[in-house]
Parts: sequence; C-alpha cells; structure tokens
Amino acid sequence: MNRVVHPIEEESYRRLRARLDTSHFPPLTRAVVERVIHSAADLDYATDLVMDEADLEKAHAALHAGAPVVVDVAMVGAGITRRETVCRLKDAASGPGLTRSAHAIRLAHEQVGPGALWVIGNAPTALEELLTLDADPALVIGLPVGFVGAVESKAALRESGLPAVSNVSEKGGSAVAAAALNALLYHPTSAEEKL
Repeated sequence: MNRVVHPIEEESYRRLRARLDTSHFPPLTRAVVERVIHSAADLDYATDLVMDEADLEKAHAALHAGAPVVVDVAMVGAGITRRETVCRLKDAASGPGLTRSAHAIRLAHEQVGPGALWVIGNAPTALEELLTLDADPALVIGLPVGFVGAVESKAALRESGLPAVSNVSEKGGSAVAAAALNALLYHPTSAEEKL
C-alpha cells in the first residue's frame, strides 16, 4: 500500500519510541502496539494488549488478499482507511435477550460468511454474539470499551482460542480498534518489502 506518512505522525512515533522501547516486539505485534498507542496517546497499551504474532501474520495475509472487514459500529468503519467495511447496525433491531449490536453481528455473519476480519470497538454484546457464531474468522479485534461486559467479553474471546487482538482492561473503543486493523493494513506485504 502506497501511503504517505504526514510529518506530524512521524514526529508522534519518534516521541512514542523515545518514551517506550518497542523494539523487542515481533514486527506485526509492534505495528499494532504502536498504532494503538498512537491512536490513544496511552503507553499502557504496551502491556494491556494481548495478541499472537502467528495469528497476526495469517490475518495480515488474509486482509491483503481481500478478506472482508466487519465492524460493529460505523465509527470503527470511519477510522479504517483505504478499505471498505461491512457494518449492519443500521439494519439491526433489538429484541428479547438480543441487543441491536448483537443482531447486527448476526446479519453481518450471514452476509460475509467465514474468513472475515472482525473489528469490535464499541459493544461488548457484539463481541459476545460473535463468539456464539461459527464465524471461522481470520482475526477478531475485540477491543470494546466500558464498565459493563467489556472485560468479560474480551476474556471470553481469549478463552475461545480464536485468532485475536484484545486487551485485559476496560479500555478500548472505536479509535483503538480501528487503529489495530490499520496497523495490519499499513504494514507492507512481503512483495511490497521487496520493492
């Protein structure tokens, strides 16, 4: 992906790296950690995020091969640059025992099927619903924010064994979730690295 990095972003990363040594992280993990920290100006994400480099490598390949990207809310989609996303929230309805966010995840799953990258930054119930489906995801970026259900839904994601990016704390949100996906989107493929 040909991307021109603005001087402000370059300086932000320089300052981030002056305050936090990220050189020990594997390449894609480092990219995700740094982009999430950059999006939130919160260095604590370096120890709060949980991910596996091998999962990120597979997800990176799937993303660059054109796998669909599903988001829980439009705000997450707005933060993902240079890539179309699927968000079915406006088509969803709540019902007994089902939040609107959870219904949107069902609708999106029906639309995209297996192999998608799922980016959840807002609703813990969206993440909880995804875990009940046979989604066979390329990756789940599960970073919903909040005091109710966020920590629990992210713990359930980690326990599920699905390839994932999550965090341990209540922190998260749309910008952070979008940043994690953008880190994979911006990271060069092996073909681009040879150019």
